[in-house]
Amino acid sequence: QVQLVESGGGLVQAGGSLRLSCAASGSLFRANVMGWYRQAPGKQREYVATITNRGSTNYADSVKGRFTISSDNAENTVYLQMNSLKPEDTAVYYCNFVITTITYDTRNYWGKGTLVTVSS
Repeated sequence: QVQLVESGGGLVQAGGSLRLSCAASGSLFRANVMGWYRQAPGKQREYVATITNRGSTNYADSVKGRFTISSDNAENTVYLQMNSLKPEDTAVYYCNFVITTITYDTRNYWGKGTLVTVSS
């Protein structure tokens, strides 16, 4: 089993910054793709950003230039640096790992989410 633990959410004023972290632990051999998704109240979960274990990144258009995803592969941890936050960034942020397990299966895991609230 693999567990994902997120941290770093909170309340911030518009224009401010927050840094989210998500650490994976348990029976994983390798994290292949790590990412962040978010779900605003009354909306569907949406893609934010991903990073591969080779460092290739991708972002949603809505966060390009403001958010930066990074990772520490040795620690199986992914980060999301969020700058120039806007009220529309308010959401529960979920980390996602696509993992190769110690039995060489590929599995998809989600964190429980961390709330980010941006006040205007």
